[in-house]
Amino acid sequence: MSEEASGQSNGIPSKKVLGLFALAMINVAAVLSIRNFPSMAVYGWSCIGWYIMGAVMFLIPISLAGAELATGWPQGGGVYAWVKQAFGEKGGFTALFCEWSNNLVWFPTVLSFIASTLAFALTPELANSPYYMFSVMMIAFWGTTAIAYFGEEASTKFGNVGVILGSIIPAILIILLGVWWMGSGAALVLPPLTLEAMMPVINVTTLPFFATIILLFAGMEMAGFHALETKNPQKDFPRAMALSAVIIVVCTVLATLAIAMVIPANQLNLASGVMQAIEYFFKAAGVPWLVAPMAILITLGGVVSLAAWLIGPAKGLGIVAEEGNMPPLFDKTNKYGAPVAVLVIQALIGSLISLLYVFLPSVNQAYWILSAMTVELLCIVYVLVFASVIKLRYSQPNTPRPFKIPGGMAGVWIVGGLGMFGTIFAFIVGLMPPSYFTTSGFTYVGSVLLGTFLLAVPPLVFLKFKKASWLKPAGGVR
Repeated sequence: MSEEASGQSNGIPSKKVLGLFALAMINVAAVLSIRNFPSMAVYGWSCIGWYIMGAVMFLIPISLAGAELATGWPQGGGVYAWVKQAFGEKGGFTALFCEWSNNLVWFPTVLSFIASTLAFALTPELANSPYYMFSVMMIAFWGTTAIAYFGEEASTKFGNVGVILGSIIPAILIILLGVWWMGSGAALVLPPLTLEAMMPVINVTTLPFFATIILLFAGMEMAGFHALETKNPQKDFPRAMALSAVIIVVCTVLATLAIAMVIPANQLNLASGVMQAIEYFFKAAGVPWLVAPMAILITLGGVVSLAAWLIGPAKGLGIVAEEGNMPPLFDKTNKYGAPVAVLVIQALIGSLISLLYVFLPSVNQAYWILSAMTVELLCIVYVLVFASVIKLRYSQPNTPRPFKIPGGMAGVWIVGGLGMFGTIFAFIVGLMPPSYFTTSGFTYVGSVLLGTFLLAVPPLVFLKFKKASWLKPAGGVR
């Protein structure tokens, strides 16, 4: 019996510890981010239109495509397994590596958010200290890596509790305060709601924001990396996709509107971040004592989001190495089945980038180029996923799919086509240089494209120079 059939990876039996709720929470942890609420609330009622656009052109398509792919090919590896079925090892490896390598630059962003948010529970001025920032960032990063070391069961328990306390409860609290604000008769800073007010304004200045909206829901495929630990993937994956999508949309839209109704747009334009908006909101609502507890909860939410992105692609990379497509170093796992080598490698790289990010402000422009690369890399991943769900309807029509995108071939083309259009458009507008970038647009675009290529091409190099000795022999011992 093969390892896939027996539910084993790296010679270690995979525990079937994940059910519907755990899968849904993995997606919620990866996608639901309170730090996005104030930046969206700036747009007032039109944030509804922006969210609808993101849902139609990305969230719904990726949820439907992910549900079909995960139930048809639940062998583990997430996007790697799905794209590999459609486009072979090169395609699958490229999709996975792009998702993993974009994390390396994204990690310092979420880590700095964690550290600066926690400062509000202590002394906000701490956020100005690079030594405090780097210390907390490293504690969060390596602490989360340590939790992942103990395998799926430990990560799941931490994630389930953390996403409820750190993401869902704070979002619900913001929504309830917004409802109370409206019921109290206090003045709303938004104009009366009209259909015109909900329409997003699309022009040259707002086009780069389109990429943000499309990728606001990135991460809905994260549960797919945990197929080997799922009790009933064919049944639970589509339900988990639906449940997580509902939770994410409801919490995101309503909490954003609650903030927009209370805080004037000129206050939201402050570059100081989410906690200042939350502080303003709670003081206006007459509950300033909630700021510190909320800061702790939102910090926890940031850590849980970090954990979801940290372990998912790392598990996929471990499966790639297990199949002999990477050197044996990347195939090192512990007794809990965790890909320890990949976890340590990404933690070391992420720590180095964080060190430069905190202590060398002069590298900020270079970091913005790296950040733009994360958008381009994610777009490559999702274009391949959407293309795969279409191609597999033709190349493997008889493979059982307990969940299928409704509408036959027309339905899968509409869903996959919408998703590809949205992500390709996001890729193009993601190349537009920000207004604060001082060098020429040609230099910016060239740098982003070159960097994206360099971060996407390693799989082709690994496959070109792969050796027979990289493949683990039967029995799991080299």
